[in-house]
Amino acid sequence: MDIEDYVREFKNKKRNKVVTKPKHNKLSKFLVLIIITLLTLITLKSNPNIRTYFYKNVFEKNFKFASINKLFKDKFGKPIPFSDVIEKKETKQVFSEKLKYNEKSKYLDGVKLKVDNNYLVPNIENGIVVFIGKKDNYGDTVIVEGTDGVDIWYSNVKSSLKLYDYVEKGSLIGESLSDNIYLVYKKDGKVLNYEDYI
Repeated sequence: MDIEDYVREFKNKKRNKVVTKPKHNKLSKFLVLIIITLLTLITLKSNPNIRTYFYKNVFEKNFKFASINKLFKDKFGKPIPFSDVIEKKETKQVFSEKLKYNEKSKYLDGVKLKVDNNYLVPNIENGIVVFIGKKDNYGDTVIVEGTDGVDIWYSNVKSSLKLYDYVEKGSLIGESLSDNIYLVYKKDGKVLNYEDYI
């Protein structure tokens, strides 16, 4: 094989080489996130009608945070663009359980479950924490909006979660305050039959 053959072979390899580029690099994710945030803030600041509409639908109604989070993850990956640079070590979920109870009975809009004292309550569905506080007739309550759009109320539960935390299925919601916990299932403000879920 002479030098011309080598040159020809090199050119053929170069032509046939397929270059694949990643769909989205980290910088573009970060820029898209900044642009969306800035556009939202500018629009809210400049137009009182849009601001009123935004506050009414985000703060007064049940805004679908989990759906937006899932959409962003599907299109762009992790919500925080440089999270793999920030967190070098891989974290694994320590608590991963299924809901266990001794007996169940109807209670107001949901179900009352008999559990052990200080029972560690697992999350039933992936989602985002949209409420932490007290609810009439239920006590201390954590509401998780599932990625399927169903809100699950975990009541009579002491939790260390924070508002807008993302919680995975099986992860810890909190500890029961007695031997009872209350669950309520709602979608778009309507109460759902708990028997379809547990």
